[in-house]
Amino acid sequence: MKDVTSLNDLTDLKIRRLRLKDFLKIDKKAQQLSALEFLTTQADFWQDTPQKQAKILKEKSEVSKIITDYEQLLNLEDEIKAAFELSADSASDSDLYLQIKQELASNSIKYQKSLDKLELVHLLSGEQDSAPALLTINSGAGGVEAMDWVVMLLRMYKRWSDKSEYKSELIDAQPGEETGYKSVLLKIKGYKAYGLLKREIGVHRLVRISPFDMAKRRHTSFASVFVSPEIDDQIKININDSDLRIDTLRASKAGGQHVNTTDSAVRITHLPSGIVVKVQNERSQHKNRSLAMKILRSHLYQKEVDEKKMAQNAEHQTKDNIDFGRQIRSYVLYPYQMVKDHKSNYETASAQAVLDGEIDEFIGAAMRIDNE
Repeated sequence: MKDVTSLNDLTDLKIRRLRLKDFLKIDKKAQQLSALEFLTTQADFWQDTPQKQAKILKEKSEVSKIITDYEQLLNLEDEIKAAFELSADSASDSDLYLQIKQELASNSIKYQKSLDKLELVHLLSGEQDSAPALLTINSGAGGVEAMDWVVMLLRMYKRWSDKSEYKSELIDAQPGEETGYKSVLLKIKGYKAYGLLKREIGVHRLVRISPFDMAKRRHTSFASVFVSPEIDDQIKININDSDLRIDTLRASKAGGQHVNTTDSAVRITHLPSGIVVKVQNERSQHKNRSLAMKILRSHLYQKEVDEKKMAQNAEHQTKDNIDFGRQIRSYVLYPYQMVKDHKSNYETASAQAVLDGEIDEFIGAAMRIDNE
């Protein structure tokens, strides 16, 4: 991240921001937002079909998000300018000068990160990039260690969701026998959520001193991440009832304890593909079954997309060929601290920050590789 130490540095960033304004057609989008807002205030809008309402409301939300993000850049730019002016006037007051310099550094980093992310997000033009993301984490080699690693990754993605002002919802969690999870399914909803997170697909490797090993030895654990878009009802995915095995069971939490006395959890197995979806977050079996079918449709859609991509690129990885030892990212906590992405070669020594949800740099690096 470049240090902004003068107004000339800020000018360079401003040039990028103005290019982005032209690319995003901000002025036209402001007019578009006004038209959409007016449309939603009309009585006949609410008499239209739910599908048309949802389409317009989604468009309105996306346009509003673009304008809001761009306006935040302008506000940060004004704050940085003001800080430069104040620092020049307060050079004689060392405490005030130091405080202004700290605020300047903080806002400069925030400005550059926001600009980087906004540039990258709007390169996403895939058919389902704006859809909510269904993120599955499965434990691999490493036993209890790997199940604890699933917990750490789950926390990382939830923190990333919070920092991005997205909404996350734990749909299902299959607890380990002793601790942690064998697998979890997390839904993340926000602007371009799937488009950003689809680059997290692959095997994630952790190296650390095990908290479960009394001898304090170093352990290596693996977990795989798979991401699919939550598709809407307008996309047709043909599923034959004869291809499904549907089981009902009691919902449980970590450690295997049942959380209710009725068989409300639903597990659906799609026999031809082997895809298994389990949902337990609703109290109603009917609601869990409906949600499980929606998730199954999303997984089958993603499988179809991946198969088409594989025909074009033999190196493209799908859920079926993610195997341990083919990690996309390594998280090393001992004997040194480092997180490295093996596709882009981007790395950082701030391992704890990454585990706290700071993964935008990794997503951005992967996107740049894909765009190249």
